[in-house]
Amino acid sequence: MRLANKTAIVTGGAQGFGAGIVDKFLAEGARVIVADINTDAAQRKAAEHEHAAPCTVDVANSDSVQAMIDGALAQWGHIDILVNNAGVTHLPAPMETVTEDDFDRVFSVNCKSIYLLARALVPHMKARASGAILNVSSTAGLSPRPNLNWYNASKGWVNTATRTMAVELAPFGIRVNALNPVAGETPLLKSFMGEDTPEMRAKFLATIPLGRFSQPEDMGNAAAFLCSDEASMITGTLMEVDGGRCI
Repeated sequence: MRLANKTAIVTGGAQGFGAGIVDKFLAEGARVIVADINTDAAQRKAAEHEHAAPCTVDVANSDSVQAMIDGALAQWGHIDILVNNAGVTHLPAPMETVTEDDFDRVFSVNCKSIYLLARALVPHMKARASGAILNVSSTAGLSPRPNLNWYNASKGWVNTATRTMAVELAPFGIRVNALNPVAGETPLLKSFMGEDTPEMRAKFLATIPLGRFSQPEDMGNAAAFLCSDEASMITGTLMEVDGGRCI
């Protein structure tokens, strides 16, 4: 029960890595808002546990983000933990062929959302002199692959933003860290590989020393530690949950 009496918002929490983080937070005693643009999926996930509540949110829209924060504060009175997990990618393609719409979508969801959530929530955390923010980045931001250029760049932005946030917010008692997973068994896996075939999986797995994809449970375990008081001396870290991919 490392997160007993803690309140948390997990964006993109209805499936994939986000769902793994939600499950672990609930198991550790937290109350969790399952925030997702997919209303039905958020409701289904939240229905699995009495201490979870669904919230429909577009993390790239300031009004939607503010409404979520206002609703959480009205429900709980305070917010201890924010996990910026929502993310998208473009399909593998030469950089000059990625459409402007795809580029804008990647940076809106992966980057602008972190700015919008910080703008809405950091004043509350500053007033309480406590809080933990966890950004979900990617090994793509540390060890880029060809043909995912703009996705790679967005995750590099997340890593830099994480360390900058950590330095600026440390005097206010707010910790900021990031997880850098390798591709996992999530709905985005096919998008990263271009096609989900045994041959493509084998090729991808050959680059991971431990020989498997990241699982939602792996992300949940790492997230629970970094957002708990056990990690009270850890801020600005970019934790690799990648089976050795970045070595």
